[in-house]
Amino acid sequence: MTPAFTHCAMHVTDLDKSIGFYESYCGMTIVKEHGEGDKRVVWLASPGAEQSFVLVLLGGGPKRDQDADDMTHYGFGVPTRADVDRIAAQAKEDGLLHWEPRDYAPPTGYLCGVKDPTGYIVEFSYGQPLGPHGEDT
Repeated sequence: MTPAFTHCAMHVTDLDKSIGFYESYCGMTIVKEHGEGDKRVVWLASPGAEQSFVLVLLGGGPKRDQDADDMTHYGFGVPTRADVDRIAAQAKEDGLLHWEPRDYAPPTGYLCGVKDPTGYIVEFSYGQPLGPHGEDT
């Protein structure tokens, strides 16, 4: 038996703001939703991954404060370096940029970090050997 990694769940301070962030920055969409008020739970997925991996958002969480040297994050691959730069520019304009775009040795690639509304760090990378945009590095 081999377990399958199917989801990651996290509490967020404002469920609607977090949904908006993950829709806007990550291209995710709501695939399931249940509960009401403080018990509301939303499942988000990337296009095509609805049956394989979801991000579960639970309302009512505390604000997160992560310093610049803490590399704890969730990662999303993008198809080009220009996409990393575009996301970083938007995050800077929105006051959400955590790590400026920079190159790392393989297999890490070119990336930036963006803070979601709760303070979780979301990495956007190009050049990693993972996902549909992965490169064999």
